[in-house]
Parts: sequence; C-alpha cells; structure tokens
Amino acid sequence: MSHVLHRNSKTVPPTAARGDGCYIVDSDGKRYLDASGGAAVSCLGHSHPKVVQAIKDQVDRIAFAHTGFFTNEPLERLADHLAARAPAGIDYVYPVSGGSEAVEAALKLAHQYWVEKGRTSKRWFIARRQSYHGNTLGALAVGGNMWRRDQFASILIDSQHIAPCYPYRDKRDDESLHAYGQRAANELETRIEELGAENVIAFVAEPVVGATAGALVPPDGYFKRIREICDRHGILLILDEVMCGMGRTGTLFACEQDGIAPDILAIAKGLGAGYQPIGAALCSTEIYKAIRDGSGFFQHGHTYIGHPTACAAALAVQQVIEEEDLLANVRSKGELLRERLEARFGNDPHVGEIRGRGLFLGIELVADRGTKEPLDPAHQIHARIKRQAMARGLMCYPMGGTIDGRRGNHVLLAPPFIIEDAHVEEIVEKLGGAVDAAKAEVGL
Repeated sequence: MSHVLHRNSKTVPPTAARGDGCYIVDSDGKRYLDASGGAAVSCLGHSHPKVVQAIKDQVDRIAFAHTGFFTNEPLERLADHLAARAPAGIDYVYPVSGGSEAVEAALKLAHQYWVEKGRTSKRWFIARRQSYHGNTLGALAVGGNMWRRDQFASILIDSQHIAPCYPYRDKRDDESLHAYGQRAANELETRIEELGAENVIAFVAEPVVGATAGALVPPDGYFKRIREICDRHGILLILDEVMCGMGRTGTLFACEQDGIAPDILAIAKGLGAGYQPIGAALCSTEIYKAIRDGSGFFQHGHTYIGHPTACAAALAVQQVIEEEDLLANVRSKGELLRERLEARFGNDPHVGEIRGRGLFLGIELVADRGTKEPLDPAHQIHARIKRQAMARGLMCYPMGGTIDGRRGNHVLLAPPFIIEDAHVEEIVEKLGGAVDAAKAEVGL
C-alpha cells in the first residue's frame, strides 16, 4: 500500500530506481527509453556526470541560503549566463522552482510594471485557446485548455482567449500559410480593440505549443505580427518557453527562430534538465528599471527561489549543452527522427499530421485522414498508447483534447538532446508497435 497521493489514484506506477543516459531503469530492472524527457524536461538524460558532480560540489559548500538574506555565486553566474544569451533587451533573471512558478511570476511582474508606471486600469491578460501555461491559479487562468480549467473555473481570475495558431485545422484551402498566420495574429488586435488597450496587461503565448496541442509550429511571420500589434497598442508580450525553450527546438530560446524578443520570458524544464527543480522569468531592462526606480521591490517570492544547489545544477546543464554542441545534435537528430516518423506513419490512415521543431515533435491522430475527423473521445486512444508504450519500454507523452480540450489526440515526443541514431530507431519502432496495438484495442 502506498501512502502517496499519486497523479492517478487508481494505480501505482513503476518505481524509478536509477538513470542510465537516455533510459530510466525501474526497481525490477526494466529499462524505459525516455522519448519524452518525462514532460520535455530531461534534456541531458538521467546520469550526466558533470551535472551530478556540480550538485555534489555545491552541497559540500552550501546547499541553501534564503534570498531574503543572501545572494549566492551559482545564482549570479547562472543569471549572467542566461542574460548573455537571451533575446535582445532581456537582461534580468528572476529564479523560481519550476514552470508554473515562472509563468506566475511573469504575470505578476507584468502587472506590477504597469502599476509602477501608473497605468492601473490595465487588468486583462489575453492568451490562446489550447495553450497550457501551468497549474498554479494565475497560470491556469491564462491557460486555454478547457479540460484542465473547468473544475477550477469558479476560482480563476478572468482572462481572455483568442484562437490558437493551428494551420492543420484552421487554415482555409484558399489561403497561403503566411496569410493564415497573419489572419490568426490579427485576432489579437481585434480583441485588444474590443477590450481597450488601456485595459490590457499582456499577451501570453508559447512559441511552439507543447503538451495540450502537440508541437504546434506557427507560420513564418506570425509572431512578428504579434510583436507589432503589442508594440502598437502598448501591450507587453510574455512568451512561455517552459516546455519549448532552452534548446528543445534547436536554438537556445525558441523565439530566436521567429526573429522576435518578448518583454518577459518564462523558462524551466530544460533549464535544469530535471536534475534539480528550477525555472526563471527573464525580463527586459525597461521592466527592471520601472521597478528599481519605483517601489524598488518586486512584490512576489517563494522560499526556494535562487536555490544554490538548483542554480549550480542548471548552470552545469547549460555549460554541457554548449561544451558538447548539443543544439547541433538537436537539429540533426530532430530531422532524422522526423524522417523516420514520416516513413513509419506517413501512410497510416489514422495519422493526420507530423509536426514540430528540433527534438519537439507531435503526431496528431485522427479517425479519418481525408476529413481530419477526430477519433471518438471514448476510445481514450492516448491512454492506450501510453500504456502500450510503457509495456514496450518506451516513455512518450500522449494527450487527448488536442482540438478543444475534449476532442482530438496527439503524441508528443521530446527525447534527450544526447540521443544517437540507434535511439531514434528504437523510438520509432516501439512507438509504431504501441500505436498499432492501441488502435487494435478499439477496432481500428
């Protein structure tokens, strides 16, 4: 009997006993290839010696010192490292312990910025349907996944949502990909005008949508248009790169590939690669100065922000990514994985689209490839795929509700940056078997 309140109270998962590169080994000795990085977290796998040693060394010096009293060397060095590589104008780092905290901090920072500027009428956040921004109440409120929001709706702050940038389902046959992207972006301007720009704090978006929509990639020009709209109306742009950032899409920051810089940037998962809990909200010099020259205090905080051991781990992770030129491997292995997925699933009548960037790929499943009709939600095909994959020794990230929180299914893949060709072949072979077995269970 377990006394843990597990995510699924109807079952107890296997016990993870040790890590071995791209694999997790359970207490029975079974090996699982981590093709999803847990939840796009474990970008260096599970046993990188340099990161492990950095943690041990920091614990030997000092494990924790509260930031209400001290700063610490790993925190300062990590902030320097990130600021030196961040998008233009992003120069300051607010450390937290995870992705939801990073988004929550970003929301509060954006609101306080306008308060410091005397713009107290601003109260609305605008985000997109089918995005996920975290499970704390503020982050959940701006998130656009109805399944995750519904049971907590009565205690969430009001926020506004526009359509996702979802070419596979929303682009018209008579428009180009670029034209669709501009149309989708222009919905933001319409909503700002409806609410009044003087009442809008920020627009919040994932550059590549992850968990709830399966690696949705925007057309070229979409985010440049979003940036223009925000600038024209005096609205902050918050980019949530918790899942898609820190190298996952082939560049350190996902927004680099869209040619823009946000005002606030949330990062987490790949920052510390799971070796310690850590995240951060990065902000522009303009926002920092507004607080420094105003009240002087960001009215927010958690006990474990700037945790020395977590910061030491994250700094080691980021150094390894550079030293081992792993972003090049993300790009090359991402191309290879996509090629193999297309070869394996390209003629599958129940695979509608394979999409993504780098080692952040999604497979959308459908009932009919021609009409794009989604599978019956009652099939719970995503849960079946996960179960079949685990039985084969493969971790992947299947989800339901891809379209609207209820209909649609996808499988998200986000393997470690250190994968080799053999791992790619193993992923595709085992995932293919899992998908075929899951479909057979429901008579497809």
